[in-house]
Formats: sequence, C-alpha cells, structure tokens
Amino acid sequence: MINLTRPLAFFDLETTGLDITKERIVEISILKLFPDQSRKSLYFLVNPTIPIPKEVAAIHGITDEQVKDCPIFSEVAKEIADFIADADLAGYNSNRFDIPMLTEEMLRCGIDLYLEEKNNIDVQTIFHAKEKRDLSAAYQFYCEKELTNAHSAEADTEATYEIFKAQLTRYPDIINDIAYISKTYSQNSSAHLDNAKRILKKDNQYFLCFGKYKDMRFQDIYEKNKGYFKWMYNADFGLHTKAKLKQACNELGISLV
Repeated sequence: MINLTRPLAFFDLETTGLDITKERIVEISILKLFPDQSRKSLYFLVNPTIPIPKEVAAIHGITDEQVKDCPIFSEVAKEIADFIADADLAGYNSNRFDIPMLTEEMLRCGIDLYLEEKNNIDVQTIFHAKEKRDLSAAYQFYCEKELTNAHSAEADTEATYEIFKAQLTRYPDIINDIAYISKTYSQNSSAHLDNAKRILKKDNQYFLCFGKYKDMRFQDIYEKNKGYFKWMYNADFGLHTKAKLKQACNELGISLV
C-alpha cells in the first residue's frame, strides 16, 4: 500500500526523440492512484505532426501509419491536464525526461501544469540510489517478473507502479510519504526554476547555469550585455525555460523586447 494524502499519477511517454524542444509525444499512459488505493487510467496514441524516425519506431514500435489518424496533442492536452490537476506525479526517469517533455507540450497549448505545487516521484532515482540498474532489471529485481513489452507506455507505466510499491516494502527506511520521497530522492534542485536547469534562484538572486555567463547574476549579465536575455528569449530554448526567464526579467525590470 502506498500512503497517499492526494492522488499520485504514474505516467510514461513515448516520443519522436529525446530533444524536448524539437520532438513530440506519440504515446502517453497515465495510471492515477487514489488515497483509497483505487485506480483510474488514461491513455492516448498521439499524432506528433512530425515524422517518427525509423530508429525510434524500432524502439517503441509506433509508426507514422499507426498514428496518422490519431488526435494531435493539442486535442487531448486539456483532458490530460484535468486528469492530473489534483495529483502528484511519478514516473521512471521522469524528472529528467518525461516531466520536461510533457511540460513543453502543455506550454505549446498554453497550459501550465503548476509543477511547483506538485511532488514529483522519480522511481529511477530510488532504484539508482539503491541498486543502480534500468527499468527491466528493476522489474525483475523488485517484482521477480520479466518486462516482456518494454517501451510500451502502458507496460512501462504498470511496471513503474509495481516497482514503487515493492520499493516501499523492501526499504523500511523510506518513509511512506510522497512529499518526503519527492524531496529525499529527487535529482532536481528546488532552486532551479526551469526543467532544463538553465536558471537558478539563490538568496533571492537569479543566476544563469550555462554558457559564457555561467554562475553570474542576471543584473551583472545585463550590465555586460544588455541584449543577452533578449537573445535567449528568442533562441531555441525550451518554452519552460523561456517562461521562467521572462518571470525573472520582469521581476528585475529587464526588458525582453
């Protein structure tokens, strides 16, 4: 039993690739677990509107032909957002990939997931902290089952749910509390404002975390190069990074136009 005070949505994505700014979702599966341990599921195949590379299709088994008549993401985005609105999120490698990818797709549709209000459980970080292996090995190790349909979003989601339950049983030092687990086993620093970890807020100061101005305060960067933040805002960065950049610049009175 997973101790919950609010729903926990396990989810998995299959995509056209790994670049969150350019690639698109082709499959999403969500398993929503409620405090009474009841469950609801939501599943979509999605037309990404861009070609699925053959080498990627060979991994997850989803082809252009299979999704050509499926809804595009903007047609299902609100239903997905509503389904997880009251829930914390859980996945496998989700803090590094699935959450940033889902966030980008939602922002393209004008939808904010308000991630700062959610706990995010990445089952992989617990697994790597304890055992250092991948999803199929985790499923075999914790559940003594073979993951026969790996890279199917539904199979991966169900496996992630079962692994998390098994982890809570196996490790008595893991407190059965979602907020505690999210904080203890998260690889994301809460000081980073954006999913890509480009922007850091520390002691009420904003810093960049990349490039030639890495570790410099926004004010100091602006004094050196008044056009740098405008360039960033119009360059090929993720929408979540741009939204947080605009938020920081607005607070500091730095114009992006």
